[in-house]
Amino acid sequence: MLSKFVGDRKFYRSTMAVALPIMVQNLITNFVSMLDNIMVGRVGTAQMSGVAIVNQVLFVINLCIFGAISGAGIFTAQYAGSGDQEGIRGTFRFKLISVLALVAVGAGALVAFGEDLVRLWLRGEGDPRDAELYLRYGMEYLRVMLWGLPAFAAANAYCSTLRETGETVVPMVSGVAAVLVNLFFNYVLIFGHFGAPAMGVRGAALATVLSRYVELLLSAGWTHLHAGGRVPFAAGLYKTLRVPARLSGQIFRKGLPLLINEGLWASGMAVMNQCYSVRSLDVVAAINIESTVWNAMSVAFMATGNAVGIIIGQKLGEGLDNDRVMDEFRKLTAFSVALNVLMGGALAGLSGLFPLLYATTDQVRQLATRFIIVSAAIMPFNAFTNCAYFAMRSGGKTVITFLFDSVFVWCVCVPLAFILSRFTSIPVVPMFLLVQGTELIKCVLGYIMIKKGAWMEKII
Repeated sequence: MLSKFVGDRKFYRSTMAVALPIMVQNLITNFVSMLDNIMVGRVGTAQMSGVAIVNQVLFVINLCIFGAISGAGIFTAQYAGSGDQEGIRGTFRFKLISVLALVAVGAGALVAFGEDLVRLWLRGEGDPRDAELYLRYGMEYLRVMLWGLPAFAAANAYCSTLRETGETVVPMVSGVAAVLVNLFFNYVLIFGHFGAPAMGVRGAALATVLSRYVELLLSAGWTHLHAGGRVPFAAGLYKTLRVPARLSGQIFRKGLPLLINEGLWASGMAVMNQCYSVRSLDVVAAINIESTVWNAMSVAFMATGNAVGIIIGQKLGEGLDNDRVMDEFRKLTAFSVALNVLMGGALAGLSGLFPLLYATTDQVRQLATRFIIVSAAIMPFNAFTNCAYFAMRSGGKTVITFLFDSVFVWCVCVPLAFILSRFTSIPVVPMFLLVQGTELIKCVLGYIMIKKGAWMEKII
């Protein structure tokens, strides 16, 4: 029984070779994002809340970019498993063209409707003057952040392709360098050190934009410096931007559900947070603290989920039989869940300390602490559903993952949050617990889908 869920040393070495660089990059990225958030939070609650609202709006665009890349990435991983370099070139070109098109559409929408979107989070109880301050700071932040979207999209196209072909260290190094740049310029530009002007939220946005161009420069530069050697797909990568019609059609059919899924999932999260904010403006700040801390502590299940997608995708590309693929999945998932039991316990234990880092009210700190405890309790369940999602995606079952992920959010989580916020007087913390607790239902659905095994398919 134990051998079904626990691998040998070779298994964990190969798993950590993929997962550890992703985990380190995510850990440093999210830790610096948390410091970024804390720095803005030290300026004031209005600044922190304005930035938090805009980041929820930008999150939708970021996830759409991730969805477009993920659809092509299914093919990249399987082409890497079979050694088809021309196939990898085609998937990269598809990624780059699609994400830059998404950036153009998303940025245009935010220029036209950004202020209206931010106002949706400012309808809770509180001083109207505070709401106007939140709006002002949010729009200052957004106008600068838009300049970083093209670099963010292109860097993700490079880094994802490198990971899917087995080069996980370079994306980690470029990501670490980027977040260090972000951290340094946050310190300089938010508070006005070393003779620079104190720019507040605009400084935080400018630091983020600079870091994204650094990440693109490093990841793209390394890729092309090693073209034909360690990175064979980069040789002749830009001789043409044409993607074979057959491959485009395949990626589009498999990838469109992922793109729609990521957009709907992210917008669902934003709508749920908007439902919580109906209770009061304090909730906006408290949810921001909770989500920032949770992101920093969720690196384990996010990295192991990505490892599941890459490793299982490569095994399917190699033509491994279904029993061996299922064995790999079972051990990877057991490892992820066990790791996140520990991470959840640590998060709960530290829940009262994180909010003290913010220059905000005691009421906001108390709310944030309770939200963090709820999230910590749900973390092992998140680990299981995340592994199930990436496994099903690796076999090209993107319609199933669409139903499992965003349809679940919009058919279960969003209606529950909306009904509880609009038609009951339940306090916000029990509301948050009930909505987050729906992850247990998703675990049951994920188990059933994985056990059927229909997702294990070689698609190239």
